Amino acid sequence: MPTGDAGLVVRPVRPSDFDDLRATYYRLYDERDAGEPIGITLFASRPSLEDEVAWYDRAYARFTAGDSIFLVADRNGRVVGNCVIDRAAPVAASESGHVGELGILVREEFRGQGVGSALLHRALEEARSKFEVVYLTVFSVNTRAQRLYERFGFTVCGHLPRAVKRGDRYFDE
Repeated sequence: MPTGDAGLVVRPVRPSDFDDLRATYYRLYDERDAGEPIGITLFASRPSLEDEVAWYDRAYARFTAGDSIFLVADRNGRVVGNCVIDRAAPVAASESGHVGELGILVREEFRGQGVGSALLHRALEEARSKFEVVYLTVFSVNTRAQRLYERFGFTVCGHLPRAVKRGDRYFDE
């Protein structure tokens, strides 16, 4: 789906997107280590390539099975962000199979340029046929993301104090 940015296309993930997605995810560890309160929960240390391949295989399988929406933002042939809405339950037939959990990630140098908006717009459009409810969590210090989510109709449903512990620092969600 083309966006207002002529070089930006939001499209379904492809197997060939793995390297760009992994590189973007790995860069989050550099941001965190530089003291940035990035708004995504990470492991204590960067996962191995094998761990990332296993994650991608599982995520791609959920997408191809129809249990998730997995989109990427492609700018001139390079993946610069992604948005996933995973089914909250193991299968659609379960009592919470109508609920999706949203996660979004935009490469640092492309934040604030409409990439997240384009991803959210397309993901939520697709979610209408798959989920009745979509939720997410966001760090309380991530005000840019909170404003974005509010523009798309998300509302605060609760507050999780000290939900994430990063070293000796806590973050609320």
